[in-house]
Amino acid sequence: MVHARKISPPLKNFLEQHCHEKKIPVYGIDEAGRGCFAGPVVVGAASIPKNITNDLLRDSKQMTEAQRNKAYEWITSHCLWTVAVVSAEIVDAINIYQATMRGMLKVCAQLDAIMGLTTESPRCILIDAMPLTIPWLDDNTEIYCFPKGETHSSSIAAASIVAKVTRDRIMNGMQKIFPCYSLEKHKGYGTGVHSKAIQVHGASVLHRRSFIKNLAKEKDSCPQVNIFGF
Repeated sequence: MVHARKISPPLKNFLEQHCHEKKIPVYGIDEAGRGCFAGPVVVGAASIPKNITNDLLRDSKQMTEAQRNKAYEWITSHCLWTVAVVSAEIVDAINIYQATMRGMLKVCAQLDAIMGLTTESPRCILIDAMPLTIPWLDDNTEIYCFPKGETHSSSIAAASIVAKVTRDRIMNGMQKIFPCYSLEKHKGYGTGVHSKAIQVHGASVLHRRSFIKNLAKEKDSCPQVNIFGF
């Protein structure tokens, strides 16, 4: 079992450079949609090859949609990456913190498999702020978490972009099924427009009931369709 250590990196990509010098695999993890009223929380993971970078690898929240899409295409073409999607139903069942943790553990397992790593393989995992414990790994693994991870680590920035673009595309697709909520505009976040739509139309299967207790009507007027199947 390996627990995350909280640190303050002295320079951007300091940990990536340290790992590359020691020929240790390194990847970043980040999530999107943690504070939303509707939709899944999506966790991304990305590993950037040594000596390869792009100026667009920065905080996804500070980028335009066009910039994120451009960065996403670069990441998916040049890096190893994966995502995990955890539905609103799971968020309500186990809370958003545990749902995010579940997604993080899933992307760790997925990217390990993509990279051909075993439970005994050395690796370094970088996470934006949220501490993570991985029960199936031994002391050959190092996990570091630190605030503003996208600023200090291109790996975390890449993971953030993958998670954000994936989630935005999911919500854009859901707009066609649930048009009454204007999901393409706010992507499920708690804007005034979204709150008003919930008050008028009730909650859909996309909504996190634990997040909108004071907004949703008792009877829902939008279709209840299980989109994700889990």
